[in-house]
Amino acid sequence: MLSFSAAPSVCGTFPRLRVCSTSLSSTTSKVSPISYSFSRYRGLGVRRCTCTFYSSSKVRSMAELVEDKEPMGKRGLPGNAAVLASDSGAEKEVSHSRTFLDVRSEEELLLGIRKEKESGRLPSNIAAGMEELYQNYRNAVLKSGDPRADEIIISNMGVAFDRILLDIEDPFIFSPHHRAIREPFDYFMFGQNYIRPLIDFRRSYVGNISIFHDVEEKLLQGHNVVLISNHQTEADPAVIALLLEKTNPHIAENLTYVAGDRVVTDPLCKPFSMGRNLFCVYSKKHMYDVPELAEMKRRANTQSLKEMALLLRGGSRIIWIAPSGGRDRPDPVSKEWYPAPFDVSSVDNMRRLVDHSGIPGHIYPLALICHDLMPPPPQVEKEIGERREISFHGVGLSIASEINFSQVATHHEDSEEARMVFSQSLYSSVTEQYNVLNSAIHQDQGLDASIATVSLSQPWQ
Repeated sequence: MLSFSAAPSVCGTFPRLRVCSTSLSSTTSKVSPISYSFSRYRGLGVRRCTCTFYSSSKVRSMAELVEDKEPMGKRGLPGNAAVLASDSGAEKEVSHSRTFLDVRSEEELLLGIRKEKESGRLPSNIAAGMEELYQNYRNAVLKSGDPRADEIIISNMGVAFDRILLDIEDPFIFSPHHRAIREPFDYFMFGQNYIRPLIDFRRSYVGNISIFHDVEEKLLQGHNVVLISNHQTEADPAVIALLLEKTNPHIAENLTYVAGDRVVTDPLCKPFSMGRNLFCVYSKKHMYDVPELAEMKRRANTQSLKEMALLLRGGSRIIWIAPSGGRDRPDPVSKEWYPAPFDVSSVDNMRRLVDHSGIPGHIYPLALICHDLMPPPPQVEKEIGERREISFHGVGLSIASEINFSQVATHHEDSEEARMVFSQSLYSSVTEQYNVLNSAIHQDQGLDASIATVSLSQPWQ
């Protein structure tokens, strides 16, 4: 999540699933407000609210600077069309500070942070995080060499800070099944245009683009699809959508992510998460951060499972989950990055949900490599409010052929062994694809890194 887990822990681990034959209620249940104690982001009250928006002549004038305004999926080359985040649009005024909408320079942007902090609207610890985020984003975009870098930086950070401040003034509460907010303010395109300038498309690759086409065809036929993936950064959802926006816009815009609780609580992360379709769950890694909340978290995860089951019964759904329960991290000794091992129960829960939906379903292994954009902290942190390093770099995405549990199970009489082998088969495929992407990007092999099972391309070329 940026969109994203702050971890975005766009990932999670579920309780063991019991599938019942009776239909579940279609009523969407809201998560009750909870008071958190944040070490870096203290003092934020959480309450239910209606997310509201604004319009601005400044936003419109900045949008007019953008030459490429075609709809999603019809853009020019992503590497040549670093669109301003303010192109997302806003159409309704609210009584909300306009400090960051009218900035025209770095000095005005930083002065705006200090002004909001002194007014008491912006907690000092969040203000410090915003300044750090700005500096890191600026340095990364400048390295891209884009002649419009200065304009992009000020515009994108101005809109990002405006969204952050709006949510602090009027906090948004995510339901177990959150649907991307596309209007009146388009949070999806806001996130896309914020991350776009950070990707070096000349050194980015997609593996097996033909399988993505097959996935789209299955969705159009009414089938369900689950992508079992590794998880690298808060920017994972935007990276996936940006690499597929030209060839597979349906996947890019309709993918639903299983997201950890940190993605919906970190003030610097929430606006990006609001633009994604999410199932909000609590990761096993953070289940006991606050022991007295553990039972509430388990109940919330059960509710999210029910919401997911309801969604899959409708068909034509595509869900992304990282069954590792968190972001990948480098080996502490070798410093090499690799996909974190999968939790067998998480994989099996998703498989059971698909099998019991009554709709044809398919499970594919998906690999992501983008840790250079926004690497996570070296260790898993309990506190909300991690530091965010940002870089301009190439990224990669790959998908492999569907893996069928029934075919795996025919070779194993023991059901538990079959579940373990199925999970390991998915993980092995993700690791193989990841290694190919790593060779292409970090070892400068480019398209020559392709192997028999992973054919790399740059579909935006």
